[in-house]
Amino acid sequence: MSVTITPREEQLTSEFARLFEETSAGQSFEQGQLVKGKVIQITKDYVVVDVGFKSEGQIPVVEFLNAQGELTVDAGDTVEVLLEGIDDENGTINLSKERADTLKAWDTLVEVQEKDDMVEGLVLTKVRGGFMVDVGVKAFLPASQLDIRPVRNLDKYVGKRFRFKILKLNKLRGNIVLSRKIVLEKEREGLKDEILKNLKEGQVLDGVVKNVTDYGVFVDLGGLDGLVHVTDLSWGRVNHPSDLFDVGDDIRVVILKYEEGTGRVSLGVKQLASDPWTEVEGKFPVGSRVKGKVVNLTDYGAFIELAQGIEGLIHVSEMSWNKKLKSPSQILKTGEEVEAIILDLDASNRRISLGMKQLKPNPWDVLDSKFPVGSKAKGVVRNITDFGLFVDVGAEVDGLVHISDLCWVQTFEKPQEIYNKGDEVEVVVLHLDRENERFSLGVKQLQENVWGTIHTDYPAGTEAEGKVTALTAGGAVVSLPGEVQGRIRKEDLPKECKVGDKLLWIVKEISEETRTFTLKPSA
Repeated sequence: MSVTITPREEQLTSEFARLFEETSAGQSFEQGQLVKGKVIQITKDYVVVDVGFKSEGQIPVVEFLNAQGELTVDAGDTVEVLLEGIDDENGTINLSKERADTLKAWDTLVEVQEKDDMVEGLVLTKVRGGFMVDVGVKAFLPASQLDIRPVRNLDKYVGKRFRFKILKLNKLRGNIVLSRKIVLEKEREGLKDEILKNLKEGQVLDGVVKNVTDYGVFVDLGGLDGLVHVTDLSWGRVNHPSDLFDVGDDIRVVILKYEEGTGRVSLGVKQLASDPWTEVEGKFPVGSRVKGKVVNLTDYGAFIELAQGIEGLIHVSEMSWNKKLKSPSQILKTGEEVEAIILDLDASNRRISLGMKQLKPNPWDVLDSKFPVGSKAKGVVRNITDFGLFVDVGAEVDGLVHISDLCWVQTFEKPQEIYNKGDEVEVVVLHLDRENERFSLGVKQLQENVWGTIHTDYPAGTEAEGKVTALTAGGAVVSLPGEVQGRIRKEDLPKECKVGDKLLWIVKEISEETRTFTLKPSA
């Protein structure tokens, strides 16, 4: 800040000069001059200083207190003060230690700027856009000039001393702008040369996380940047580097590779710990039972973390003896703890194959004793496909009723037209194939084969009265005498036909091989 002379002070100038000339024994005194004086007394409120004038000057004690409120002078000390003026009422002179310090500080700062040097200061407090810093006078430090990298916690800088570069200085307006960033960048340049001089593969260094990306973490080694690729962050699974590190975190790394031509430095974190796969064979022998956490689900299986850095795969085919699982997510979820059996281990390729279904008895071992061929059972429809029904009869595996075994005469195009999930059905066991894991069931085998009646009573072209018993997506079902059912295709169905209608029909097509028995309205 600049020194301002008040109108009152200007009026006293001539008188002040005259008195000085009379009493200073040839000494040169001017208002606004810096002079040295001797502390002759310290009272409760003032420090009395003799500067060689006819009377002493009084300076408020507060101007001699430090930041801790402690007095910084004793009687007999020599101090430099500013001659501000004279009190014409009592003849005392006005002195200022504070303004003298300010003037000296400005002179020092001007000299520092001219020499392109640095100045030390104390960060006082946060203000809008940055900080106020004490460098002898108050100066402004923009937040953007605080550090080389982004700073998350600005509060930690308050109350600390740093070196600064002067960006702008206007003594007249009392304006100073500082930069710590420039100082750090210069220091960084010197450190970079020193680091490169001693850099070698395998060297362990401490750094600070400068940036986090999808593919890795950039580290400031104190003048030199390096990259820890995501694959070198941990022996375990890393979904994203930000799960492990944030900007500003301290980090210890090892030099993996330095390309002198490009200046690229490859770093590693996981290499500071031993590779867990070196001991995997002793910890996870084939056939042993293990527990782990589901860390990732895919269409083909689930990855299980068995230990830090060790994962195994449960293929979807090894999750259940019933191989009708469309996705592992049907029975597992991420974060869940599961138990499994080690099926295979390949340490060189870092692969462990796991199985869940092996923890339970193989249902195919007992299926033939519980459900012998020809036996009847009741079950629930669990799934419907275009080729048949999967039925739960109380076994560990579902049985399949193929579409060809649903009825003697097919009165529908797809099973979904006459069956729903959850329907109860009665079936007969047709076939068991343990090697290929096939469990075949039938429904029509519980019914009388009507083809003998059809061939005898309903050859092609025969007319008969029948009742519409059901409407389907492909047409309708008609019941004829003799417990025979025929099918009316949609294109042959009379308009406004409804269930319960009795009409005269004629046999259009008959084929036992394709289970086709179709009718059309009689002309």
